[in-house]
Amino acid sequence: MLALNRSAIIVRPKLPFLEWLHAADPTSAALTLADLALEPTIYLVPECADGEQERAALQTVFRTIFENQLDGWWRDRATWPSSRSFGMFGQWFDCQFHSTLLDLADEPLIEEPYLNAT
Repeated sequence: MLALNRSAIIVRPKLPFLEWLHAADPTSAALTLADLALEPTIYLVPECADGEQERAALQTVFRTIFENQLDGWWRDRATWPSSRSFGMFGQWFDCQFHSTLLDLADEPLIEEPYLNAT
């Protein structure tokens, strides 16, 4: 078992994100917040020891997370909100930090580029 020197951010959309998705994608009308939260995205960031470090880490990466979340549900960038501030990010997404990450797999970690990276 290996302890990873990372913190994890679990990101779940909130109501403003769902409302945007419904407006952008008519086929998403039946989706609920519960549907969007079924399999949240987890992002690894440098290890955070306290709430202040968590906030600093989130301020560093929120733009990437915001765009990844939008892209994961609707790829037409013309429908994305043009102003994506840190405040708006907090209104659109719930973020939960975890500081203890243990790797129980025997296989080595393999770095692969993420296809949806923006």
